[in-house]
Amino acid sequence: MKFTRLLPLLAASFLASSAVYAADPVKIGFITTLSGSAGYLGQDVRDGFELAVKMGKGTLGDVPVNVLVEDDAMKPANGRQIADRFMNDEGVKLFTGLVFSNVAGATVPEILDGGGIFVSPNAGPSEFGGKGCDANYYVISYLTDTMQGSAGQNATDLGYKRAFLLAPNFQAGKDAIEGFKRYFKGEIAGEIYTRVDQNDFAAEMAQIRQVNPDVVFQFQPGGLGIAFLRQYQQAGLLGSVPMVIAEPSMDHAILKAVGDAAEGLNVSGSWNTDLDNDANREFVAAFEEAYKRTPTMYAAQAYDTANAIGAALRQTKGDVEDRDAFRAAMLKANFKSVRGTFSFGKNQHPVQDWYAMQVVRGDDGALTLKTRSKLLSSHGDPFAADCDL
Repeated sequence: MKFTRLLPLLAASFLASSAVYAADPVKIGFITTLSGSAGYLGQDVRDGFELAVKMGKGTLGDVPVNVLVEDDAMKPANGRQIADRFMNDEGVKLFTGLVFSNVAGATVPEILDGGGIFVSPNAGPSEFGGKGCDANYYVISYLTDTMQGSAGQNATDLGYKRAFLLAPNFQAGKDAIEGFKRYFKGEIAGEIYTRVDQNDFAAEMAQIRQVNPDVVFQFQPGGLGIAFLRQYQQAGLLGSVPMVIAEPSMDHAILKAVGDAAEGLNVSGSWNTDLDNDANREFVAAFEEAYKRTPTMYAAQAYDTANAIGAALRQTKGDVEDRDAFRAAMLKANFKSVRGTFSFGKNQHPVQDWYAMQVVRGDDGALTLKTRSKLLSSHGDPFAADCDL
């Protein structure tokens, strides 16, 4: 398998004159999903991370970096093999990029067992959030359980009493449904696990129609979400059974793809383009200028990931060999997050705010994802208490 991309971002001339950094650029192993129906997720993760490097003129935290990017094709075995090769052939110690929890489940242990450091821009499986936490594992995005739990909280706040739940049959899907149920105070009228590669949801639509719930919650990220929403509309359910979802099921790319099928949907998440802080305004403007499209949450999280790594590299002067020093620097979270408030909990997962959003028409008549209110403030996750760090 060839590198999808190799960014030789050498920028020694941009070093701060008052500090002495490592002579060689820090190599960052960037393993992500760039192909298949979910390929745009990894592309946004890559582009958000790369944007921060570009804005640093080839550096993160004034430390020059080489970012080695390769496609895992959403296959756990690929992720594990790439990580092994990066460590053994390239001497990589610092990793990021993973999108999917099933790939993370196979790849993260390989990295940690090999003495590496992993900083997640998206994947947040529950198995690494509690007793499986690790001093060299950091999550900048969210824990899947909590992201989907925000949809459960939103459904409760909106007054729904009977919910029908759907998610793919893999770790993130199971975490999603458990998270929703953790925060939803009503009755679960039905629960279905779909295939990870499923594109035809006719049987599921029939079951929803038969059960006739108050609300549907579905976690179908990327291309799966596009297919599900289109078929939901075609089945005539869009106007009769409301849907409450979290942002992975309605990001700005999905919104553009499905159009009118998304209007009125209630969405929740920890980031949106309209969040009112300087870091977010700068990011959105820079991303749109660089890539000529609206960023998704995946790009925003990756941008934060790059800046979090940069803050740690600045403090350690590019040293990633001293794990204790790097950890102390990372946990300070000394960067300006596009989400506004951000800190690490005990398990090195985010403590952050969560928002209720809705797909509405803007002043120009175009559909947009508008932030309505705050759902949860400075909120961590339920697994942190089980972490021994």
